[in-house]
Amino acid sequence: MAKETLDSLRKAIDELDQDIMSLISQRAKCAQKVARIKQAACGDSGEKAVFYRPEREAQVLRKIMARNQGPLNDEEMARLFREIMSACLALEEPVRVAFLGPEGTFTQQATIKHFGHSAVCVPMVAIDEVFREVSAGAVNYGVVPVENSTEGVINHTLDSFMDSSLKICGEVVLRIHHHLMVSENTQKAHISRIYSHGQSLAQCRKWLDAHWPTAERVAVSSNAEAAKRIRGEWNSAAIAGDMAAELYGLDRIAEKIEDQPDNSTRFLIIGHDCVPRSGSDNDRAADKTSIVVSMRNQPGALQAILEPFHVHDIDLTRVETRPSRSGVWNYVFFIDFEGHQDDPVVTKVLERLSDRVNDIKVLGSYPKGVL
Repeated sequence: MAKETLDSLRKAIDELDQDIMSLISQRAKCAQKVARIKQAACGDSGEKAVFYRPEREAQVLRKIMARNQGPLNDEEMARLFREIMSACLALEEPVRVAFLGPEGTFTQQATIKHFGHSAVCVPMVAIDEVFREVSAGAVNYGVVPVENSTEGVINHTLDSFMDSSLKICGEVVLRIHHHLMVSENTQKAHISRIYSHGQSLAQCRKWLDAHWPTAERVAVSSNAEAAKRIRGEWNSAAIAGDMAAELYGLDRIAEKIEDQPDNSTRFLIIGHDCVPRSGSDNDRAADKTSIVVSMRNQPGALQAILEPFHVHDIDLTRVETRPSRSGVWNYVFFIDFEGHQDDPVVTKVLERLSDRVNDIKVLGSYPKGVL
């Protein structure tokens, strides 16, 4: 009886798999039709067709999560559809994305989380090179880290926006799990050196103090570089993530060693185009806007900047201060807040700010990270 039940369930699964494949194929054919319509619409004007629409993908993923009835959780269901959408988009035109490399970094993991495995990922050695590749049109988009919940903002990313005309098109928040790993050549009893990126070493400081207090901690350019180095050394280990372990064939001897269990890093998607609203008039929180304002250091400067947001009840998600390059004692404020620049209330706030500051620059309005 049990065998008959198992066989019938397997048959049902096979039939469902066939139905799923058929529906995915139908979706892919629709994507191809969309591509032809877009190309035909741009044919006469000579403009390049835009296939990837961040606001549209955010809307689709939100609907998937809202309609999900389980037993898979909302995020897992959305990840499945993320990959289907990525594969369908590749039929229209593969998206080329530059990221802070090398391969195996958390930035590559964030890139795949946002664009799916069908995107063409191009590693760059520095944040400013990611900006240059996107600016030159060599890739469609770039992915750069901007802040970590434990160690704070990445100033190099903020500074890169000062001289760039690129727009923020999206964001990705990635839970960061660090593992201590070794290669097949490592003599575990004689580990005397641990490689990792400087921020990763800082994020695992307490764990290292407790478990490897005498090991030398060597900061390198990336966690992937750390993973690569230990393959040729018998007395070293590396702190890196899952992708680096898989890419370089390393063994994890301790997992999730970060000091803060909710450790996460936020990444920004940069591109050329402004992104339309992804939320409705009643859903301001669906989108975020990032701006940079410059102002002379004087009493009440910060209050003058923040007051319009308070008056119009707009939620600020981040405020960061950096010295301005334009002169001594001038400062710039990087501000993230809920809402899209096309929202009437946000427009009012930006107008009031313009009257109070030396300069204001909208870095972009974009969908809030869904996954």
